[in-house]
Amino acid sequence: MTQRQPRPEDKLDDQGNVLSNAARLFREKGFEKTSLKEIAEACNMLPGSLYYRYNTKEALLVELMRRGIYLVTEEVEVAYASSDDPVEKLRLCINAHLRALLGDSDMVYVLLFEWRALSPEARKEIIKLRDQYESLWIDILETMIKQGVIQQGVDGRLLRLLGLGALNWVATWFDPNGTYTPDTIGNFVWKAIVNGVINQSAQREHMRRFTNA
Repeated sequence: MTQRQPRPEDKLDDQGNVLSNAARLFREKGFEKTSLKEIAEACNMLPGSLYYRYNTKEALLVELMRRGIYLVTEEVEVAYASSDDPVEKLRLCINAHLRALLGDSDMVYVLLFEWRALSPEARKEIIKLRDQYESLWIDILETMIKQGVIQQGVDGRLLRLLGLGALNWVATWFDPNGTYTPDTIGNFVWKAIVNGVINQSAQREHMRRFTNA
């Protein structure tokens, strides 16, 4: 009987299995308390097979963080392109960020809370990817400031840092079986921003365009 040769999709399935189990264990136990041996056992594979793919725990962590950033970026880019109204664009991007953050994947949670485990060199790579993602938000807010949608005197950088910080912190208390959905939370945050920094004429224009949409 001939032995079946591994197919390309087998390799992809193995990688997905490794990443999902690693993300789950890192989230449940923390990076420092999780061993590569435990990850291999969770994946029903020999430790040597895992070491062949990821020779260090950090290599696995970096790959998870890369994918976490790509996941959030993809969600927000779709939202970003879906409206030409700056106030509505902000709402859609806030909700997209939260949906990616609070979805079924553990990768984004690991991305947010395991930074301390990265070496300085690995941290540089992930920070570069994070900065590329945050450039979307810089563009949104700078456009709103230039168009006069955001009130004069508002610090766009501070608004971005506080806003993303508040959104990311939702991951620490969100209950998927609780009262609030990601969109409920996102719309609340959006309304707080709109009421706090968006000028009234821009609010009225948004209401006119989208209340009955």
